Amino acid sequence: MQKETPKSVALVTGGNRGIGRAIVEALAKENWRIFFCSQSTESAATASQELAQSFPGQISGRVCDVGQQSQVDDLVSWVTSEAGRIDCLVNNAGIGHFGPVDEISGEDWRRLIRTNLNGTFYAIRAVTPWMKKQGEGWIINIASLAGKNPFAGGSAYNASKFGMVGLSEASMLDLRPFGIRVAAILPGSVQTGFSHPKPGADDGWKLAPEDIARTVLDLLRHESRSLPSLVEIRPSNPPKR
Repeated sequence: MQKETPKSVALVTGGNRGIGRAIVEALAKENWRIFFCSQSTESAATASQELAQSFPGQISGRVCDVGQQSQVDDLVSWVTSEAGRIDCLVNNAGIGHFGPVDEISGEDWRRLIRTNLNGTFYAIRAVTPWMKKQGEGWIINIASLAGKNPFAGGSAYNASKFGMVGLSEASMLDLRPFGIRVAAILPGSVQTGFSHPKPGADDGWKLAPEDIARTVLDLLRHESRSLPSLVEIRPSNPPKR
C-alpha cells in the first residue's frame, strides 16, 4: 500500500538529537513533511542519513546557526521553496552555560542569548509572513521551567529562557488575530545529557524526549478555537531532597 503524501510541513530547529530529534520522529510518524537544522554540518548529515532509513523522502536536514539572522532567513527560504508552505515551526535549538554569575564569561553569555533567545526571535520573524499568507500556523517554542524558576548557577540560562517565555507570550498576542497559534512548552529535567555529559542510570526519574514530542502533538491536535499558550511538563516522581 502506497504511503499517503504528507500534507503538513514542519521546521524543527536543533532537530538532530535529543528533544528535537524526538519531535522530528513523532511528526514523521504522523505523516508530516519535516525539515530540521543543526549547527554542525556533520551532525545534520548523520541525522539525515539515519532518519532516511525509517522515513525515506520525508525528512530533510541542513546546517544553520540560528544565532545568525541571515542563516535563519535562508533556512526558511529553503523550506518554503521545497515545500511551498510551512505549517509548524518548533524552536528547539538551545545551549547551556552554567555557573555563578561572576564566573560566566561575556563570550558565553552572548553565545547563549544569541542562540536561545535571538534564534527564537529570528525564526518566528522569518516564518510569520508565510503563515499570515496561509491564514494559519503553529509556532511552538521549547523553553524550560527555568524560564519561570531561577536557580543558582543559572543566570545566563535563566535569562535566556525567561526571555523566551516572554517572547512567546507576546508573540502569541501579536499573531493570534492572523490564525497563527503560538505556544511555549516548559519542560523540567529531560534525559538528554543537556546539563551533564551523558545520561546515567540515575536519570530514570527524568522526562524522556518522547514526552515532549507527545506534548507537541497534543498541541497540534487542538481545535482551531483552542490555544494552550503555556504548557508546563515536569517529572512526576523526582528524587526526594
